[in-house]
Amino acid sequence: MRLGRYLAPMVEISEELQRLTFPFIDKNMRPYFRDVQIHVSRQMEDLAGARDIAGQTIEIGMLLESARQSITQRKFAAWAAILALPTAIAGIYGMNFQYMPELNWHYGYFTVLGVIGGGCCGLYVIFKRSGWL
Repeated sequence: MRLGRYLAPMVEISEELQRLTFPFIDKNMRPYFRDVQIHVSRQMEDLAGARDIAGQTIEIGMLLESARQSITQRKFAAWAAILALPTAIAGIYGMNFQYMPELNWHYGYFTVLGVIGGGCCGLYVIFKRSGWL
């Protein structure tokens, strides 16, 4: 930015020196003023290119960071879904209903634990295959 502030006035000055005729400046010097003007213009173009490259580099870095955060958020969402299944089942059984058919079964407790374990394992396999874990 500092270089741009130094070069910007030089473009205008070099153009003015090339166009105007001053009695104290030799006419044979005009090609040199044109050369200076060309060099200053090239420097301004190079500076603009460097500014564009820096802006694109920052943008690419932000996109990569966003992609990394997206992957992390997918993993969190998958684990939250896996943990939501046992939480929901435990919440239903924690309501202490009197007439739940599994409560009178001899193996009802083990069946519910099996459903929780199987459901969690099934969700884990599904999320692992889809690339979320």
